[in-house]
Amino acid sequence: MRRVTPAAPPASPGGFPFFWRVWVLGALLPVWVLTTFVATFARVDGDSMQPTLESGDLLLLLKYPRWLRAWGLPTAYPQRGDLLIFKAPADSPYSYETFLGVRHRPYNVKRVLALPGETVAIEQGRVVVNGRALAESYANDGVLSDQPPLRVPAGKVWVLGDNRLIGESLDSRAYGPVALRDAAGPANLRLWPHPGLVGGEAVSLGP
Repeated sequence: MRRVTPAAPPASPGGFPFFWRVWVLGALLPVWVLTTFVATFARVDGDSMQPTLESGDLLLLLKYPRWLRAWGLPTAYPQRGDLLIFKAPADSPYSYETFLGVRHRPYNVKRVLALPGETVAIEQGRVVVNGRALAESYANDGVLSDQPPLRVPAGKVWVLGDNRLIGESLDSRAYGPVALRDAAGPANLRLWPHPGLVGGEAVSLGP
């Protein structure tokens, strides 16, 4: 009688190569691609965007408009009224803070008011773009000090906090226009605690 020897069961996958394929490439890589090139979350820290934003608000930061622009693809980004998340200019002392003894440039959130090639000034306490005053219903009743006209260079935008009370917002009044290469992207949607659009609306120009 012929004997039959059962075949050994296939070895179960394991070890570092299996871990790399399944957990790193299969799970972590898509998350990295999503948060780097598409969108991620941003938490507000500070009062410079009151009354529009409060400290602790959670925003949806869209990163793909920034990449579309960097790659030379069609995009409407940036637009006047966008809430932009960015790092302030590296050559300004106002752009840095120290945390646990480490000096770094934190990300900020401000409103885009003047686009590349436009002329912006502050006259009689109002922001004036290309000779026309902005009608800013989103800002509080703080007072703006006058500033002479400035032409925004190519590849940069002029930003301002919605909180116009003295000393509440460090923005383009202190460090000048912001380079779009230092911007992470627009964050016009609040997810928590009061979901809804908080930026991106067209900023109407007054007379």
